[in-house]
Amino acid sequence: MKLVLDASVALSWLLEDAGAGQAYAAQIFNELAEPAAEARVPVTWTLEIANVIAKCEGRQLLPVSRSQAFLAAVEAAPIVVDGETAARALTETLDLARRYGLSSYDASYLELALRSMLPLATLDRALQSAAQKAGVKLVKSS
Repeated sequence: MKLVLDASVALSWLLEDAGAGQAYAAQIFNELAEPAAEARVPVTWTLEIANVIAKCEGRQLLPVSRSQAFLAAVEAAPIVVDGETAARALTETLDLARRYGLSSYDASYLELALRSMLPLATLDRALQSAAQKAGVKLVKSS
């Protein structure tokens, strides 16, 4: 399966605090282990991941050893960082943020999903709603 992966899903692999969304996050993680699987992410994804790790470690909510294990798993996963995110930030992404009331970060996932015609994996309700309104398929829980 090929999909656009929101940081909310990936961070649930690390923090395991997604409640009902935890099973969904685990499902996505398992799907990415399948042959020919690929997750595409906007360039801001890595910064979002790094920000949460730094904050959680700084508050001593997350041991560095767990962060390192998570980062090793992410490095091994078929995650491809999109090279066109920045070039579209002040045009298509900004337009989507305005239209759907999203942060520019969340709008970057929507823009990538629209452009690549891939389904979106997210736990973010506002992003789910915007994706549905924009005609982007969501990866459903099985």
